[in-house]
Amino acid sequence: MTEPQRARGRAPVVSDADIRRVARALLSAHGPDAVTLRAIARELGVTAPALYRHYASHDDLLERLRVEFCADLAAFLAAQLDQLPDDGAVQFLAICRGFRRWALANPREFTLVFASPTAGRRPMIGRFDEPFGRIFLAAAGRLLAGFDIATPPGDTIPAALRADLIRFQTDLLAMLSDSGQKFPAEKLDLSVTYLMVQTWARLFGHVTLEVFGNYPIPLADPEIMFDAMLADLARTAGFDHHPD
Repeated sequence: MTEPQRARGRAPVVSDADIRRVARALLSAHGPDAVTLRAIARELGVTAPALYRHYASHDDLLERLRVEFCADLAAFLAAQLDQLPDDGAVQFLAICRGFRRWALANPREFTLVFASPTAGRRPMIGRFDEPFGRIFLAAAGRLLAGFDIATPPGDTIPAALRADLIRFQTDLLAMLSDSGQKFPAEKLDLSVTYLMVQTWARLFGHVTLEVFGNYPIPLADPEIMFDAMLADLARTAGFDHHPD
C-alpha cells in the first residue's frame, strides 16, 4: 500500500479549536439544539466518539462555549468602557446598554449563556466571578463609592425574602474577599443587596423579552422603552445626577 493510500485510510485528526469553531458556527446558524456531538463530528468528517478525547460529554462542550461567550461579552463591554470618562453612573448605564446590544446582536449566544437549561444549572453567584460578572460588579462598586445610593428601607424588604438575600449577600462578600475585586464591601448591606437583585431582574427581564420577541406590546422602537427603564432605575437609586 502506498503512503497516500495509507494516509487516506486514517481518520482526520481534529483539535479542540476545530470542535469549538464548528460548534460556534452551528449555534450561530441554527441555535443551541443544533450543537450536538454527532453534528459536529459529521462536519469534521470524524465519528462522534473521536470528540470524547476533548470533551467528556455534550454538556461539557456547551459549558466551554458558554464560558467563551461570557468572555466575548466582557470584552465587548470593556472595549466600550475604554472610551468613557471615569464616571460610575455613565459607565454603569453604558454596561446596561452594551449588554442589550450584545444580546440582540447575538441572540443564540445569549440563549446559551443566560437562558438555556445548561445555564440554569449554574448558580448565579458563580457568574459574578466570571468576566461579565466582574465588570458588572466593578461598575456597581463605582456607583456605591461615588454616589449616595437610595436603597429600599430595611423594613420594606419582604420578610420571606430575607433568608435568601442574606445567603446571597454572604456568598457575594466571600467571593469578593477571595477575588480581590474593587468593591466597597462595607456598603453591601441587605438593602444594597436587594437593590442589586432587583436591578438585575429588571435589566435581564427587559433584554430577555426583547431578544425572544415576547415584549407584551408591539414597540416601534424598543430602545426608547429600555432607556426609559434605565432612567427610572437611575432616578430611583439616586444616581441620575452627580453628587455635590
